[in-house]
Amino acid sequence: MRWLIALLLLAFPVAAEEVVLGLSQDEIAITTSFDGSEIFVFGAVKREAPIPEGELGVIVTIAGPSVPVTVRRKERRFGIWVNTDGVEIESAPSYYAVATSANLDEVLSVRENLRHKVSVPSMIQSVSAPNTVLDASAYVSALIRIRENSGNFQLLEGKVVVDDETLFRTRIRLPAALTEGAYETRIFLTRDGNIVSQYETAIDVRKVGLERWLHSLSRNQPVVYGLMSLAIAIFAGWSASAAFSLLRN
Repeated sequence: MRWLIALLLLAFPVAAEEVVLGLSQDEIAITTSFDGSEIFVFGAVKREAPIPEGELGVIVTIAGPSVPVTVRRKERRFGIWVNTDGVEIESAPSYYAVATSANLDEVLSVRENLRHKVSVPSMIQSVSAPNTVLDASAYVSALIRIRENSGNFQLLEGKVVVDDETLFRTRIRLPAALTEGAYETRIFLTRDGNIVSQYETAIDVRKVGLERWLHSLSRNQPVVYGLMSLAIAIFAGWSASAAFSLLRN
């Protein structure tokens, strides 16, 4: 029996370090007044032995639901801007943030990055381009640049604070334009660029109240939603015209 237990321990070694995680909130409600949210991620490193050798790194990622994306090039023709060639991206996260305790290339090796898909470019998969497109990577770079400018892609190097190689914390800002769904949250512990422990959870993002009702109405009864939008536009126009007439008199 003892030799069997020893074999099992060798086959399934106990992790030297594990993540104990906390989130300021695991649900986000999108209302008509929603203008974004800030997630406070904090945790500790649980150990059953003395601190191992090597530099400790902590990486926190939050990924929104992945969706297909078409990226098109715009060119000026006959005095107007028109869409020309396009590249189909099968899967790209609607939101993605990476926060690290140091520069990403210092806390994570290239091999581990490819294996676990941590960096922003590694999360974009299956690019399909027509024969007229010679450099599909330029379209991927354009998508990343556009979403970085809008705050939907974030690389927050050095934003994870680590105290005494045990406690860590960071804040990640989520923009107002969020896609509904589960936002996968991952925490990696690294030593000398190699991942030694990983923890996963999810943040649920949902529309509620009037925002939820309008969203459901637009999807389930588009005719009613269109007529209601038209009526509101007409009423708003009439109200503005009446107010202007009163001011003039």
